[in-house]
Amino acid sequence: MEAVADIIAKVFGLCDYYCRVVVFFARQVAMSQTPLCSIITVVYNAESLIERTLLSAAHQTVQDFEHWIIDGASIDGTLTVVERFKHARMHVVSERDKGIYDAMNKGLVRATGKYVIFMNAGDEFYDNQVLERALKQHDGADFIYGETAVVDDAGNILGNRRLSPPKHLNWRSLQRGMCVSHQSIFMRRELAESYDLNYRISGDIDWTIRMLRKSKSIVNAEGYISKFLEGGVSASRRNQGLKERFHIMRKHYGLITTLFNHFVILLRYPLHRLTRKSMT
Repeated sequence: MEAVADIIAKVFGLCDYYCRVVVFFARQVAMSQTPLCSIITVVYNAESLIERTLLSAAHQTVQDFEHWIIDGASIDGTLTVVERFKHARMHVVSERDKGIYDAMNKGLVRATGKYVIFMNAGDEFYDNQVLERALKQHDGADFIYGETAVVDDAGNILGNRRLSPPKHLNWRSLQRGMCVSHQSIFMRRELAESYDLNYRISGDIDWTIRMLRKSKSIVNAEGYISKFLEGGVSASRRNQGLKERFHIMRKHYGLITTLFNHFVILLRYPLHRLTRKSMT
């Protein structure tokens, strides 16, 4: 009986060994097929703007990415333009959604890349070497960020955003506003959480604070990552956005701190407007 038991033990031992070998190689294959980055583009009826976004991704010197187009069932020629520039790494979903953050969540669920970035219709990578500079040089970080240039409908650069990211960013850096744009954030996908659908306008602030709080390695890419099209959703529905932002700030930083910081923001805003006018 002892001999039989020894044989059975050896058989099970071999099975366990080979199972471990199979799992190891399966993981290696999966890692080799995982793209470095998932670019997520949310779009709805943006026929005149989507082309610049698609081309800025397609022309990157690093081609190790997938591009998810999350369309909200556009009724103009948006999908025709997308089809014209479609390539093997592009995936298109076209269906109705509950708003921009619902659409962005759909992209997150489908993304398979090591990092994710949101580059919505009309937005662009700053140049064709962004993925190489930001990801190849800082691969391994949880949160990679950089500067954002503001452009008009024709693609002309108007200047920087009102707030620029500090050299060393953390979750407290957003107490006085959105100092880093989601178009200029690469987030490790396995850490990326869904957007809170309770917010319709300023959910990107809440998302960014949450992602910064859970990121252990936050890296400044030391340069521009994106061009942001001025006049997006938050600008056209400013009052609702301000109410949401106050709620978000109070949730993360407390009431007293939020009241003080909003007083500072009110004092700073006219100066920014004067500075922007002097640049045009």
